[in-house]
Amino acid sequence: MAKVWLPALMRELVGGREMVAAPGATLGEVIGNLEQAWPGVKARLCRPDGSLHRQFAVLVDDAEARRGLRTPVGPDSEIRFIPPFAGG
Repeated sequence: MAKVWLPALMRELVGGREMVAAPGATLGEVIGNLEQAWPGVKARLCRPDGSLHRQFAVLVDDAEARRGLRTPVGPDSEIRFIPPFAGG
């Protein structure tokens, strides 16, 4: 199963965990499986049309998820949802 690292603002949805595991061959399948286990996760990660919210940078194995929800995910992949941050 892929390891999914969630930002602090989403951890209340998954019992306070920083990392959860979910199966899936694509990013969309992993998010769907997360939603089944922890309702509300998909709404935070995806827009109503089903595409990924642009508020997060999404990395799969340290590479940008350029194919969106169709991005391939391996059984040992690590997925990171990185929120924007302000600087100055």
